[in-house]
Amino acid sequence: MKSQQSVWMTTWAPRVALGLALTSVGVHAEEAPPSAPAGPALSFNVGLASEYRYRGISQSRLQPALQGGADYDAGNGFYLGTWGSTIKWIKDSGGNGDVEIDIYGGYKKEVAPGLTLDVGLLQYVYPSNALNPSANTLEVYGALTFSVFTAKYSHSTGNLFGVPNSSGSGYLDLSATLDLGEGFTLTPHVGHQRVHNSGALSYTDYALTLNKDYAGITWGAAVIGTNTDAYSGGGKNLGQSTLVLSLKKTF
Repeated sequence: MKSQQSVWMTTWAPRVALGLALTSVGVHAEEAPPSAPAGPALSFNVGLASEYRYRGISQSRLQPALQGGADYDAGNGFYLGTWGSTIKWIKDSGGNGDVEIDIYGGYKKEVAPGLTLDVGLLQYVYPSNALNPSANTLEVYGALTFSVFTAKYSHSTGNLFGVPNSSGSGYLDLSATLDLGEGFTLTPHVGHQRVHNSGALSYTDYALTLNKDYAGITWGAAVIGTNTDAYSGGGKNLGQSTLVLSLKKTF
């Protein structure tokens, strides 16, 4: 997550991955479990992406990332999970660590015919990040899904990914999941990141993701981009439009 100035993007470029890439590609903590089954269920996932994008910004310096996680669905609407990915932006920002770990939990329930509410907390952890302010970030989120459409808002309770005085920043995510048949799904997405007290760092991202379930694996291809220039310390534009390929196995 980095933005126009190198410092900003280098300091706030963690993650991406709603499914295989709504706003990024790979599996992701923000991807809450589906509707609750008849009873408790535990699942695991492992994935590989040609690049790890989060909210449109590359977290892996335009390089491949290994990802994986676990989800527990209590069967009554409550869920817990964790997800991790290799990253490079912490080191690019002058810190240590090359892994992001997300821990999340929430409650998901149909509150009216065809309308589902999903609320929860998501903690982003960057072990030994050694940045000041710390890159570790806690967000509270709420989402409403009606038919194929989902609107989600995430709000930071403290500084956002190491950006000073950014407590109260928010991210609005609008998306749709279209079933094309034969195991294909198409997911258009647009999102806006507002950085509190740092309007110049706010930006909009977009993605169009095509997924295919085949041979027990979800194969993904996503066109992802932003309206900002997010340069890494090495001069790479982490927010430029690109094609991200991914695969994910759930078991």
